[in-house]
Amino acid sequence: MSPRSASVNEALRQRSRERLLQATVDLVGERGFEATTLADIARHAGAARGLISYYFPGKRQLFQSAVHRLMHLTLQAALEQPPQPSGPDAGRELMARAIDAVLGLAHDHPLLMRTHMAGILTAEGFIQCPEQQRLAQVLRGVVVAYGSPRPDADYLLLRAQLMGAVVPVLLPGAPISRDLMRAELFQRYGLDWGFGVPPHERPPGAEPAGVPVPPERAGQ
Repeated sequence: MSPRSASVNEALRQRSRERLLQATVDLVGERGFEATTLADIARHAGAARGLISYYFPGKRQLFQSAVHRLMHLTLQAALEQPPQPSGPDAGRELMARAIDAVLGLAHDHPLLMRTHMAGILTAEGFIQCPEQQRLAQVLRGVVVAYGSPRPDADYLLLRAQLMGAVVPVLLPGAPISRDLMRAELFQRYGLDWGFGVPPHERPPGAEPAGVPVPPERAGQ
């Protein structure tokens, strides 16, 4: 039997890594971070326990990469959902889809996202990994499509605003509704309520944006 090519080996390694990341999302989303062991994750992924150490230095790094992968896949799917936006409002539609996708994660995966937000506020901060870099690239692309004249700076502001919107949605005991945070972000970016994936009803005081915000004011 001839040896596998380098490209085949790389594809197998990538699939193994993605199985571990998906298993982490599945188990931590169900049981919580502390109750999920690395052995549990390996078993759920159908992989050897030692394979986790090959890819990730520890459990926290594995978890953060897993959530960033989930965020990247969710955001990418939302942006590519047909029909593809076109015309003068295409960039604003993509911005709305991005906001809805991130707020939707907080709504659909509260335990997972609450654990993730708590983790990145500790000493580890953002862990640089391929999954985080892919997420950043897609989110920066949204800022470019929106028409920002300074995409590097406005990407950082958008990321901070999305994180700032997710925290109160997840706040135990005193959450703010996802729709209210959506209305705040839509007003900030001059987005009509019907863009993206709108809820059935507007929260009180959430009127259509009306006049778009010029790109140079985005993030202010």
